[in-house]
Amino acid sequence: MIKNKCRFCSSPLKSTFADLGMSPLSNSYLSPEDLNRMEPFYPLHAFVCEKCYLVQLQEYQSPDKIFSDYSYFSSFSETWLKHAQDFVSYIIKRYELDNTKQIVEVASNDGYLLRYFHERGFPVLGIEPAKNVAEAAINAGIPTTVKFFGVQTAEELALNGKKADLLIGNNVLAHVPDLNDFVKGLKILLKSDGIITMEFPHLMRLIEGNQFDTIYHEHFSYFSFTSAKKIFFEHGLTIFDVEELPTHGGSLRIYACHSEDHSKVTTERVNNLLEREEVTGFKDLKIYLDFDEKVKAIKRSILYFMNKSKNESTL
Repeated sequence: MIKNKCRFCSSPLKSTFADLGMSPLSNSYLSPEDLNRMEPFYPLHAFVCEKCYLVQLQEYQSPDKIFSDYSYFSSFSETWLKHAQDFVSYIIKRYELDNTKQIVEVASNDGYLLRYFHERGFPVLGIEPAKNVAEAAINAGIPTTVKFFGVQTAEELALNGKKADLLIGNNVLAHVPDLNDFVKGLKILLKSDGIITMEFPHLMRLIEGNQFDTIYHEHFSYFSFTSAKKIFFEHGLTIFDVEELPTHGGSLRIYACHSEDHSKVTTERVNNLLEREEVTGFKDLKIYLDFDEKVKAIKRSILYFMNKSKNESTL
């Protein structure tokens, strides 16, 4: 699994974005009988690709190991439920969707979002690899396929007449180790005139806010809008609109369609954000390399503060 190549363009990974040392896997909770046993640690070292500028971690554990039995249930967060409910109302109104439209969500968790479409009579389908989480959705009446998403799953669903008019993915893109297989799958599952919406944390906001605490092993990739647009375009999908959201420290919601679908007009928000990122330096290696130095400086200042405070408390 450990390949020192970019997961998008296969270029060698040589440049460090943030080296956070060694860490156990996130959400890898220990059982009582394991407390006195060795806990595996893995490098938490984010690289930036010098060719496509995708920031990424290497893959040290398989998705089966990380996601098959998952501890996070989206419905436990009231603010996230409100975010999902607002999105459903907004997207139905924006695109005048009627309940003949097939709604599909990738990484649908416990049905937290699809339930709001389901309540309005839309045909829905969730795709969720974590069996324990998917069971909660199924028990709530949300049809859910318990599989990882990619080309194979997309082809199976398309063959069974489950192509999507609206294909949703919230906070999943960063969790995908095989990025090209995933985006190819989106292309396959989307109807010819369908729309994809995806939300993911925005790398620009991560850098601006020094949010290196959001770098962890479940997040394989960290996207600027520039890199996301390039990845989707490579697989025949055009991002025609983008919204900036406050969620997860600052996220993007992208809207994409088939590149052959010329009915969707690219908004000024797309061009404006691309220009802002270029002016900020996201097409230059320097901004990425500088971030690692900022992280080191913050670490030193925290250690200095803690040591100074400890010494003062003993006087």
